[in-house]
Amino acid sequence: MTDIRVLIVDDERFSREELSFLLQPFDRMKVVGEAASGDEAIVAALKYQPDVMFLDVEMPRMDGLAVAAAIKDLKKVPEIVFATAYPDFAVEAFRHQALDYLLKPFDEDQLAETIKRIEKKLQLQEDHHPVTVPSKFAVEVDDTIEYLNPSDILYVYREDRATKIVGRTAVYETNDPLKDVEERLQPFSFFRIHKSYLVNLDYIYRLTPWFNGAWQLELRGAEEKLSVSRNYVKDLRRKLEL
Repeated sequence: MTDIRVLIVDDERFSREELSFLLQPFDRMKVVGEAASGDEAIVAALKYQPDVMFLDVEMPRMDGLAVAAAIKDLKKVPEIVFATAYPDFAVEAFRHQALDYLLKPFDEDQLAETIKRIEKKLQLQEDHHPVTVPSKFAVEVDDTIEYLNPSDILYVYREDRATKIVGRTAVYETNDPLKDVEERLQPFSFFRIHKSYLVNLDYIYRLTPWFNGAWQLELRGAEEKLSVSRNYVKDLRRKLEL
């Protein structure tokens, strides 16, 4: 059973936090991102490639209905669940082929029914269209989105409040937490070697004992030697010897 990638869009922080909390008991529902406006929602949809978007209707500047219309041209169009305090938009919402329409405050039983509907719809899609691994990794850099080949990424690390993505020809910086980057790189050959580091297994060529149970890792194309925490050494060696 694969995870269902969720994007929550709402201009009210409390509503985003509440919905994220209510989704926690549903093991397959993984919140991969949030957005506080319509513009942010479109960028986040491109970046996170969600399976489903919980979308507020009433938002300043660009409302949820406009967002739903805008994302229809995306290569991967997420299922839409509108979430709003106003029932008046229901008819127009379903014109955008919304999967469901949740009213605030959220009712847990109604949410559970919505989750069942999401799972059923996505399962039907999966049965007819096998899941494919995305070929590009999107990184938001300033006001643009860079599309990287995961095979060109040597390693990723967290420094201060930024995540650095070290490629073969350039280093990219994003504000995304390392955990989010790790989740998006999961389909590819990346492995965590330290609480602050992920490496591309395809570039590893030497692993050397260091001290206190830790090891040092050398990658093709990288000058820096990376420290492998003793908590990850055993699993890393097992992974490399498969």
